[in-house]
Amino acid sequence: MELSRREFVQAVSAAGAGLAVGKNALGETKGGVDDLNVAIIGAGAQGRILIESCLKIPGIRFKAVCDIWEFSQRYAKRYVGKYGHEANVYEDYRELLAQEKDLDAVLVASPDWMHAEHANACMNAGLHVYSEKEMSNSLEKAASMVKTSRDTGKLLQIGHQRRSNPRYIHAIEKLIREEGLLGRVTHAHAQWNRAKTEDLKWPERYTISAEKLAKFGYNSMSEFRNWRWYKKYGGGPIVDLGSHQIDLFEWIWGTHPRAVVASGGVDYYPHHEWYDNVLCIYEYDTPQGVGRAFYETLTTTSHFGFSEAFRGENGTIEISEVSQRANTAMREAHAPDWTPFVAKNMIKAQAAPPIKKSTTKNVAVDVRVTAEAGKWPLPVELTKPAHQPHLENFFNAIRHGTPLNCPGEKGYETAVAVLAANRAVATKQRIEFKDTDFKS
Repeated sequence: MELSRREFVQAVSAAGAGLAVGKNALGETKGGVDDLNVAIIGAGAQGRILIESCLKIPGIRFKAVCDIWEFSQRYAKRYVGKYGHEANVYEDYRELLAQEKDLDAVLVASPDWMHAEHANACMNAGLHVYSEKEMSNSLEKAASMVKTSRDTGKLLQIGHQRRSNPRYIHAIEKLIREEGLLGRVTHAHAQWNRAKTEDLKWPERYTISAEKLAKFGYNSMSEFRNWRWYKKYGGGPIVDLGSHQIDLFEWIWGTHPRAVVASGGVDYYPHHEWYDNVLCIYEYDTPQGVGRAFYETLTTTSHFGFSEAFRGENGTIEISEVSQRANTAMREAHAPDWTPFVAKNMIKAQAAPPIKKSTTKNVAVDVRVTAEAGKWPLPVELTKPAHQPHLENFFNAIRHGTPLNCPGEKGYETAVAVLAANRAVATKQRIEFKDTDFKS
């Protein structure tokens, strides 16, 4: 007997996935197992990152690129053309869907405010969708994407790519959850800081006419190029950058936050609408007790860049999507012996640095801090572009029924938590969550 989609979802579970889909639930793909025809809507900076990763995945063929800006159209067509992909170019996604009849999936990398419109149209046209995060700058629109996925039976993967990164899977699922390396995780910290930058410009000859900008909902070329700073189009840095990492807090503790407090403002770029810095604290109720996570995003200094730290009673794991920055565990002096984890290849052995004695009189040295400073590197490295494993997970879901690592339901839950940080800044109030807030 063929399972219903809901029954199938309930029957299958996987690390980091809240939704499982298979061929019985969604139907067989039309082509050979290695051949998938795809299009991309939104060929700007993020779209090009997705294109680059897809070009490294066997059997993925770009058939169409869509963008309202001629510069991005030309760039994307030439880019995929160098790899032998003959892609048609479109300005309007509706024309793409009307003309292209041989597609399996669409990558949506347009500005946040258009994700829902683009994704819903594609799923209603019978196509699976990989949508960049943030899922939307509107919870109502984000919920509509989940509903369309359910109604059409089409896959919807949200681009929180760390959920498919083998290093994060190893750290969170293996070391923290299965092995209990850190003991009880009491706190987490994450940040994504960037140096001061000027607004994005554009080649004068590629200026979009005022009429075309208005047709597609933009007030000016400057707003089109810098849409992330405007409330109509995006959610500011806490959404654009923070959603990747705030998503990890829920993964660590396996539950939604109960509350968030935040502070931030338009303190440096007076012509922007969204806050150029946000600092916030999330609270989580876990079976072991309360967990708290601090997050910061700054746009005037790149100090320490972007990384995450998961802090437990027995140690801390520092991790980053960029391997050179941080990917180590640090053991507390009182913690149980970690040597057995080395034998199991869960961490690598590295002796603590020698304790240095102060040569200056009357200077206190905290021996505990020095003794705890030994680093135990993680044995898992990511040798592919950061987005490639997440795209592979999406394509494997189409081809083989592999569970999605970040389906629409999971992306919606993250959007609820992340968008609330902006609301907390605006109201200067503590935002309390209910379980029902996370139901899409």
